[in-house]
Amino acid sequence: MKATFQKIALGASMMISVGAIATAPAQAGTLSGATIGGTAASDYYVYDVQGNKTVRVQNPTMANVQSVLGGNAVQPTGNVELRASSEQPGFDFTKNTTLTGQIGGKSLTLSSLTLSDWTSTYKDGLSLGRYWFNQALINNGLGSLVGTNTTANNLFNTFVNNGGYQRFSDPNISYVNQNDTTGLISIGLAGHLNATSLLLPVVPSSLQPLLAGRVIQASEIVKYTYNGKTDYLFGFQATNSGLTELSDGISHSGNYELTIQGVPPAAVPEPSAILGLLGFAGIFATQRKLKKASS
Repeated sequence: MKATFQKIALGASMMISVGAIATAPAQAGTLSGATIGGTAASDYYVYDVQGNKTVRVQNPTMANVQSVLGGNAVQPTGNVELRASSEQPGFDFTKNTTLTGQIGGKSLTLSSLTLSDWTSTYKDGLSLGRYWFNQALINNGLGSLVGTNTTANNLFNTFVNNGGYQRFSDPNISYVNQNDTTGLISIGLAGHLNATSLLLPVVPSSLQPLLAGRVIQASEIVKYTYNGKTDYLFGFQATNSGLTELSDGISHSGNYELTIQGVPPAAVPEPSAILGLLGFAGIFATQRKLKKASS
């Protein structure tokens, strides 16, 4: 009877240990070891959060940079603006600012854009600039303005000539997280929940009434290099961040979550799983003792 009870107890312990391993939850990794670089490495701002406002950090350090990247779509904790001077007179559009760090054991670099990024051929035989502009119109119910007709060309050329590229070249990186099970990397860009005010000054005056009164959503563009691939990320659907920038009351109000299919990091056992493995070791040790005692 005693031996039977011991076997039952050991079996229950094994089941608990297996359960601890099987039910270990997926964890979300974040960008670590963040550094700022590029050919304009000093041209960045860091915004921290105070209440429901984002507030620029004066004389930021890498610790500030790392700290504000720790949030998510539900609760952003600030952002890092790359190439912050993009809309100022005399801007050198040949230089960039980068944010680099490690996520899931691999390097990820996020960058502002240069003029050559916008003008290089991207997809469907179009430059990145024309492709992004067309997608912005299509995704905001203005697809009838896309094409090669005079109106479409006039609209695009006015956008470019009035500094439209510069307005969307300075991404505000809010967070960088990775699902440790699927490897999916989520990157938050802080932007405008309604970007109409960004577009109105850079489109022809004849078309401004068409945009006025609309809710336009369009993120800035971020260039990334990860796992041997370089590409661009942008989106046209924002969620309310619950924040606004202190000085203008509108910036950083929208969160645009963009994704990269990353490589799942090497599995690291959860603490509960480690305890379960230790439990297995204890069980086998106990079994050996029982066998010796019964022999």
